Amino acid sequence: MKNFILLLLLGLLWAQTGYTQDQEKYAELIKIAEKQYDEKAFQSSAETYSAAFVALGNKGYITDRYNAACSWALVNQADSAFVQLLKIAKGGYYTNYNHLTVDSDLSSLYNDPRWEEVKKFVLANKEKEEANYDKPLVAKLDSIYQDDQSYRRQISAIEKEFGWESPEMKAHWKIIQEKDSINLIKITEILDERGWLGADIIGGRGNSTLFLVIQHADLPFQEKYLPMMREAVKQGNANARSLALLEDRVALRQGKRQLYGSQIGRDEATGEHYVLPLDDPMNVDKRRAEMGLGTLQDYVSRWNITWDAAAYLEALPEIEEKQKKK
Repeated sequence: MKNFILLLLLGLLWAQTGYTQDQEKYAELIKIAEKQYDEKAFQSSAETYSAAFVALGNKGYITDRYNAACSWALVNQADSAFVQLLKIAKGGYYTNYNHLTVDSDLSSLYNDPRWEEVKKFVLANKEKEEANYDKPLVAKLDSIYQDDQSYRRQISAIEKEFGWESPEMKAHWKIIQEKDSINLIKITEILDERGWLGADIIGGRGNSTLFLVIQHADLPFQEKYLPMMREAVKQGNANARSLALLEDRVALRQGKRQLYGSQIGRDEATGEHYVLPLDDPMNVDKRRAEMGLGTLQDYVSRWNITWDAAAYLEALPEIEEKQKKK
């Protein structure tokens, strides 16, 4: 019996290890497929998505299957595109009817009879998902979301045209701060009256809006609502990835080190970006994985940062000294 138990445990360990390796292979292939799509190598992208699904035992995440369908449609291979779309539509998983019906990537499918079938299933999925929505609150949160994000989307263009320290940029930030103040009043009223509502009541965007407004608030508000968000994550009413961002921001504002490396600084003299003070940099990717985040290198690459944990650890005292002077 002892040998049997030992063999069973070894078998379970092997299976778990194998699954982890499959997940890693899947993630690697998806990353390649996304890059090929960005480079407009749509045939290669579609084939790489297929290889990713095979690597995971013919399984795939909803977004990845949708993106695979887009790549297949862009090379006019309708059968392969519909395999992916019908899988996520018939399964009741895909609900974004509004996006589906305006996505130009799928335009080559519009005259195929199967397109109406996909639309029918997705619309039914959407209606089922929204059956318990608080529609007036969803609309209110959507308006808040637009106020929170629309002006922030303009920051890059203003910096490129006028510079980060320009009067134009300062005036733009003043508008953002005014919007944030108004939004915070609205969001705290919701949180205080109804708690951290889940996507089943206010939809995915509405749920994200609660986080975004608190993320952009002053420290006392963040400290007040951080425990509420932690509990919401445990209850499945908030996103663990978003919680990681808020945890990091609060920690830094309290004079501590962040845990997940989400907060990025900018050297005003050189314009270069860097990871703000981070605790235990050698194990950051383990902590990020626990919150559903990708590797730190993948994250910081958007700021042209090359992540080297050992080099960062050596530079950390200098980074912390730099922050004290701000």
